[in-house]
Amino acid sequence: MDESNLFIFIIEMLGTVAFAISGIRLAAAKSFDWFGAYVVGLVTAIGGGTVRDVLLGVPVFWMQTSSFLVVTFLSLLTVIVFRKALVKGMRTVFLFDAIGLALFVVVGVEKTIAAEYPMWVAVVMGIITGSFGGITRDILINEEPLFFRKDIYATACLAGGVVYWLATLIPGVSAIVAQASCAVCVVGLRIAAAKWRWSLPILHIDPSDLPEEP
Repeated sequence: MDESNLFIFIIEMLGTVAFAISGIRLAAAKSFDWFGAYVVGLVTAIGGGTVRDVLLGVPVFWMQTSSFLVVTFLSLLTVIVFRKALVKGMRTVFLFDAIGLALFVVVGVEKTIAAEYPMWVAVVMGIITGSFGGITRDILINEEPLFFRKDIYATACLAGGVVYWLATLIPGVSAIVAQASCAVCVVGLRIAAAKWRWSLPILHIDPSDLPEEP
């Protein structure tokens, strides 16, 4: 494994830990058993990357090594051992979710570029990698997915991907700087949106405007 692939693998592992813990924490709040919590954590961690790899036509990342399954199990043990600290409030879920989101957006963009797709496809794949695991998680725990709410979630992924794109257009900017800028943008937007209650406009239709049923 060369240095570039090793770096992406490390980011992917860190993102897996962050997303797995956020998923397991939410499953614990729903009183899932240990196996159910593990499944939710695993789906959260690998869901977006699986969709990305299938669309890109490359080998699905978690099928190449058992490390992601093991790391998710270790994340489950971490929540079990430190459950009082990790299950106490929603801030923990938010923090791990924001970190996982940022790291997976970076991974999605990098892997798409490595597959020699154009940058606009990389931005889309960054959004998919970062958000689709969370969508599946929310469906499994019977919650409305964050992706479809007015919350700044997919928008943060989009902004991070665009920042990465713009960074690559600056002469002399290294890949690490572009990756860090992308991650900081995603996390920063998520934190700012939560602190100042930023949200996108709701698409609302007045029931009175709907045609009457025959």
